[in-house]
Amino acid sequence: MRIGALYIRVSTDDQIEYSPEAQIRLGLEYAKKNNIVIPKEFIFQDDGISGRKAANRPDFQKMITLAKSEAHPLDVIIVWKFSRFARNQEESIVYKNLLKKSNVEVISISEPIPDGFIGELVQRIFEWMDEYYSINLSQEVLRGMTQRAMKGQYNTAPPLGYKMEKGIPVVIPEQAEIVKKIFYMYVNERLSFFEIAKKLNTFGYKTKRGGKFQNRTVAYIIRNEFYIGKIVWNKIKQQGDYETFISEKLFNQAKAIDKNATRKGKSRPSSTYKHWLSGMLVCSSCGSRLVRSYTNKTGSSSFQCTAYNHGACTTSHMISESKLTPAILDGLKKVIDGANISYTIKYTETDEMDSERKMLVKKINSIKVKEERIKEAYRDGIDTLEEYKLNKEILKKEKETLMELLKKCPEDKSSEENNNLFTNSIKSAYDIISAPSSTATQKHEALRSVIDKIVYDKKNDILSLHFYLNN
Repeated sequence: MRIGALYIRVSTDDQIEYSPEAQIRLGLEYAKKNNIVIPKEFIFQDDGISGRKAANRPDFQKMITLAKSEAHPLDVIIVWKFSRFARNQEESIVYKNLLKKSNVEVISISEPIPDGFIGELVQRIFEWMDEYYSINLSQEVLRGMTQRAMKGQYNTAPPLGYKMEKGIPVVIPEQAEIVKKIFYMYVNERLSFFEIAKKLNTFGYKTKRGGKFQNRTVAYIIRNEFYIGKIVWNKIKQQGDYETFISEKLFNQAKAIDKNATRKGKSRPSSTYKHWLSGMLVCSSCGSRLVRSYTNKTGSSSFQCTAYNHGACTTSHMISESKLTPAILDGLKKVIDGANISYTIKYTETDEMDSERKMLVKKINSIKVKEERIKEAYRDGIDTLEEYKLNKEILKKEKETLMELLKKCPEDKSSEENNNLFTNSIKSAYDIISAPSSTATQKHEALRSVIDKIVYDKKNDILSLHFYLNN
């Protein structure tokens, strides 16, 4: 028995036979015929969304994240057609390879694929056909949208302060007040994009999508000519016929201030430079990464929460490299000297003697998850009582077989052996990081080999090292 997910996607160009209801019905029927259980929460659906860019499909991304998680709750993903999974062959190959590494198979109900090399070839042909169709369709859509823009019609959703009603932008009073505040703070109070975002988040205001404001969100509003009645799309600008609430005079004042600020340069130095601590530091308040904020004349860097930099986090976590380095080395030294510090051990697929035993234990543990899934499928009305009983009996036999195999496997390495391996890895990392001759890349790789992340709590001045060990 396998646990599966069902992915449904319907674009605006699809016909009725590809409706969400039809795809779900056929997917569940296929699953039952092939001994696959699909819990209700594993039915993912993106409606009215193009398949060309997977990053723009939220439920698709949730499903991929779930499939790649350490819990490994999925064995198979079912789609009506491969075009529902992706219409871009490059993305299709990338995501299928990612899933293959997690032993998750992608199955098309209407496009059965034979095994072996011929099956791979057939699948590529399907992908090429889907991509050709998508490219051709996008060109037709682009022509239509260009024609609409030239007529002064609307191709995209309006910004904060508006909603579409019968194809015309209509003012949302409460959102319009937020936009007015943004222009007032920028023009009259001379606050920066960052300062405005921080203030709006403090007041509890939300963006168009219900999220927190960032400096780039504020910049988009200040620079958006939609607020003075201009419709701009793909370099085509036309006068719109809808109500506005920002005067042209106020907009031009904001534009002049923005232009002057841009000429002076960025308010904060770039945080894109490489550093041996890059990607390791985490803010204790919001969970975002701490990024390199600036470097002084001596070459020492300081780090700040990236969400704070964009106005989405209210707590500063600025900390200097001169303070971080000795604290990290001190933490490593304490572990080497035998301090009672907790850590997590993660095993790779190359684990030698006991890899088979771990695999069996993992499968036995997954049986319990599957039992919960088939119970949920019965409760949600996806499976009948008879199907639930049958699936329960199948899982019972699977568990009995796995337990017998486990009895024949040698015992795992002792806890003492793992501790010794762990300490040796920490010592090796410590020696590399503390050596003056080590490069930034060598230090980063050494630190990454033993530490998953470093959480900084500025309020309590605590640096927490989260260890793991790859055997």
